[in-house]
Amino acid sequence: MARANTYTHLARLDLLASMLKSEDFVTAKDLAQALGVSARTLYRDIGILRERGLPIDADKGKGGGVRLHRSWGLGKINLTDNETVDLLISLAMSEKLNSPLFMQNLSSIRYKLMALLAPEQKSKIASLRHRILIGSMASPRVHSSYEKSVISDCSALNTAFIFQKQLSMRYQDEKRSVTTRIIEAHYLYFNYPVWYIFAWDHLRADFRTFRIDRIVDACLVEQSFKVKAFAEFSHLIETDTPIML
Repeated sequence: MARANTYTHLARLDLLASMLKSEDFVTAKDLAQALGVSARTLYRDIGILRERGLPIDADKGKGGGVRLHRSWGLGKINLTDNETVDLLISLAMSEKLNSPLFMQNLSSIRYKLMALLAPEQKSKIASLRHRILIGSMASPRVHSSYEKSVISDCSALNTAFIFQKQLSMRYQDEKRSVTTRIIEAHYLYFNYPVWYIFAWDHLRADFRTFRIDRIVDACLVEQSFKVKAFAEFSHLIETDTPIML
């Protein structure tokens, strides 16, 4: 538990430094609210960053202005595995748009991002990248049935996918019938605006596709699974030619 708390504190310090450089947060109150900490904790964190050499001016008067000198650079950005995957997914989605504006450098950005990763992080990211597929636009029929996702917290799904744990979920089909399933989330597939899970369904003892917007709720099951080859799921994609991250 102490190790987890230490990691959280270090991550918060890194985020605080980034916020100060971004200039989006100009008062201690704004910073404390964004970080979810008290003013006392914020000023303690500011003190630690000062000890590290960051030139921060902090006023404890009305408004509590906080400033980091504009010429100070934060150096290399440290991204977590999840943040890196999120960024790679965003880049892949943008590439799929084939927009003539502002998209010409996406490939080079992706290569540079991967080059920044440590070898062990690169290995972990690579295994996840090949399990996430980006398709094109969903069909008009799918568009017409798409609704804002019922499930507001996808943390259980994220954890199940990343760490290869089984997921117990209540799922609502197109007829709005709800069943309880235990699945293995082997691959994720995005066909705008819908996310799909390519899974092994223990209820049906077969490969199945599930739309994330139809998951009512979900919780983690500690039983692990081994990722199956994508060839076993490829028949679930009927017309699109997806790209892997």
